[in-house]
Amino acid sequence: MWLLLWKALRNKATIGFKQTATVALLAAGLVFGSFAQAALIDRGSGLIYDTDLNITWLQDANYAKTSGYDGDGLMDWFTAKTWAENLVYHDSVRNINYSDWRLPTTRPGYGYGYMAEGELMNLFRGGLGGHQAGSLVYFHNNNYNLFSNVQNYAYWTGTEFAGTTLAFYVDVDPVEGSISTKSDQLYAWAVRSGDVAPVPIPSTIWLLISGLGLLSFTRRKNKKVKLS
Repeated sequence: MWLLLWKALRNKATIGFKQTATVALLAAGLVFGSFAQAALIDRGSGLIYDTDLNITWLQDANYAKTSGYDGDGLMDWFTAKTWAENLVYHDSVRNINYSDWRLPTTRPGYGYGYMAEGELMNLFRGGLGGHQAGSLVYFHNNNYNLFSNVQNYAYWTGTEFAGTTLAFYVDVDPVEGSISTKSDQLYAWAVRSGDVAPVPIPSTIWLLISGLGLLSFTRRKNKKVKLS
């Protein structure tokens, strides 16, 4: 594909502009098409479910500051990891406490400039429509409005660069991944595996449903008696 693109650009004087543009778009699809288009669902109580990766994000992208844990939300990697793993978040809609939070993971691999293809990158690009052309804060899709307090800076992942004092992060401006020393001050966004529990149906609703079911059964029974 890349060879085809190169030939098309080299010979753009002899082939139509439309053909050149088509080849370029196909090649671009190889770059940007690897991130799944996640469906993000607002579960209420500050929780957003990612159907593509089956994970739940905190709606607040700087909850460490909002909750009072840190003054501005900027933390070194160790502090960020400790915060996420010890976070207890109360779901007021379902009256449940969740304590299985963590930093998002990525796929370990290369050094600086590495495209971190993990949970956070998938959210930024696949879910929120970000790209390398500019900041996610300014270039995004409508899903961006599901979240609050997205910082125009980098976010830690929970993945270390093996055998070093480095860890992976994903930047917001522009949206790309790399590694940094664990002592650097970056933001943290907590995530947990799986979906939240379904919203419980109040007992009064169950009584109403049961009553309607009983009424329907009685009517059908009486109708059969009349026909006989």
